[in-house]
Amino acid sequence: MIEIKNVTKKYGNKVALKDISFDVNDGEIFAFIGHNGAGKTTLIKSIVGIHDFDNGDILINGKSIKNNAIECKKEMAYVPDNPELYEGMKAIDFINFICDMYEVPQNIREKNITKYAKLFEIEDNLNDTIDSFSHGMKQKIAIIAALSHDPKILIMDEPFVGLDPKAVFDIKEIMKEMIKDGKIIFFSTHILDVAEKLCSRVAIIKKGELLKVGNMKEVKGDKSLEKVFLDLEG
Repeated sequence: MIEIKNVTKKYGNKVALKDISFDVNDGEIFAFIGHNGAGKTTLIKSIVGIHDFDNGDILINGKSIKNNAIECKKEMAYVPDNPELYEGMKAIDFINFICDMYEVPQNIREKNITKYAKLFEIEDNLNDTIDSFSHGMKQKIAIIAALSHDPKILIMDEPFVGLDPKAVFDIKEIMKEMIKDGKIIFFSTHILDVAEKLCSRVAIIKKGELLKVGNMKEVKGDKSLEKVFLDLEG
């Protein structure tokens, strides 16, 4: 479970997040949506322990990211909106580096790397250096690295950007399988029809303030999520 409790984040005099509170429960695919600059990435980076915040707290399965950062990070995997990987490394070396940090046993990592590399049709490129890859290929490597240690919580910032249609389909199927095991998927996206069809709950943020959060059906009512979003955005 992710518990976001009254989180406020400032950059100088600018309030990037204003008293944000909501929970993400086990077994949920949760969409976090808002316009560019609304505060989505700031909150995501706060959840995964990259950004500090001024007030409030974020609990990962009952542990504070402020006070127990390492223990919290062991439970999560994070895929950023821009896959800034170690360009000079071979793809397989980067993935193994991530596995080493999470202390993934050799047999499990080999099984997971083979599974996801084959799924994303990238197994023949694992020995190539990352700097030779397109954005979409780098995104696939970041996703494989995130999945290789079988995280309880998968957090992704705009995961579908730059991916081909098959990869987008594959990620959606992976999400569905993960929540069957009670895991959490939390992601931001601008592709609202995907969020509407895929997610059980949603939060909408504007200029650092939470406008709406809840069950997808309750939030959108008899409208589309896109229409609700545009109405709230004004």
